[in-house]
Amino acid sequence: MNFNEKIIVGMSGGVDSSISAIILKDMGFNIKGLFMKNWEEDDHDGNCNAKNDYQDAKRIADKLGIELLTVNFSDKYWSLVFKRFIDDLNSGITPNPDIFCNREIKFHYFLNHVLSLEYDKLATGHYAKIKIKNDKYTLNIPKDKIKDQTYFLYVINQYIMNHLVFPLNDISKSDVKNIAKSFDIKLFEKKESMGICFIGKKNYTNLISNYITNIPGKIVDDDNKVLGKHNGLFYYTIGQRKGIGIGGTKNRSEKPWYVVDKKIEENYLVVSQDTDRLNYKGEIELNEINWINNHPEENKEYHARFRHGGKLLPVTIIQRDEKWYLDLKTSERAPTCGQSAVLYDEDECIGGGIINKLCF
Repeated sequence: MNFNEKIIVGMSGGVDSSISAIILKDMGFNIKGLFMKNWEEDDHDGNCNAKNDYQDAKRIADKLGIELLTVNFSDKYWSLVFKRFIDDLNSGITPNPDIFCNREIKFHYFLNHVLSLEYDKLATGHYAKIKIKNDKYTLNIPKDKIKDQTYFLYVINQYIMNHLVFPLNDISKSDVKNIAKSFDIKLFEKKESMGICFIGKKNYTNLISNYITNIPGKIVDDDNKVLGKHNGLFYYTIGQRKGIGIGGTKNRSEKPWYVVDKKIEENYLVVSQDTDRLNYKGEIELNEINWINNHPEENKEYHARFRHGGKLLPVTIIQRDEKWYLDLKTSERAPTCGQSAVLYDEDECIGGGIINKLCF
């Protein structure tokens, strides 16, 4: 790293971004903090905590003796992330807003704002590593494999990586907590932020229900026998077991029920006691593809992850009729349309796409 480079640290008020700032400051870099506001906290019953997060970020910046700037992308977040999220939920799929936010906001508008301030790099608190191979940047799994966040970062490219720094690339979460304690930063007990506006599970349903076309319907089994009523398809995800609301069913075994499908046109929630219905092996069609470097090779074995923290499973890549497919070699439990499939070549994240269709 060039110590003459000026770096802005994206400070969310959380422990990871705070420790990233501490690490860079201790290394002697010229840094400033930048707090990004993506939601108006006075909207929607005050579900968001931007004011508290800013106060936490400001307290850390003051402790480090650095300036904390602010930028408001609430309008961009609404139009490019939240609206897309709602549209996808209404269509019956399960989107990942963190990936939308990284692609559309954090590594586009936010990064461009950093560069417009005549700073060279943006540092974030992601657990990921950037390397150089054959004169190109690669995105790699960090030292702390449990906290690995490359799943959320497959949408970046060479230009973006040229302006990115991940200070946590070579330390563990326990190291981060120890640094926080040594600096008397009490944020190590703060919950991590993920999802829409970082509102957490408690207020998620209240917020989303203001925008979703919520139509109650029937819960049916594989034979279309009605077992109960659902409150709206968006409340449920494929593979869900708890909270379905049908309990014991007359003349059925006591085995648990799982959500296995959503029939959008009929507004049916399909459940089954056969857990094999959740296991999928075969081709998966992807869209909104991003390859970080070159296109992957066909017939070469890679590994794919279908959810953050999920297992890496063997796959091959197929390109057919200008579309990309994964051929999943072993069963994956409940791969879900709208979620991302992210590909790896050993410890290198090579890209991925959004699951569009399971090719039964």
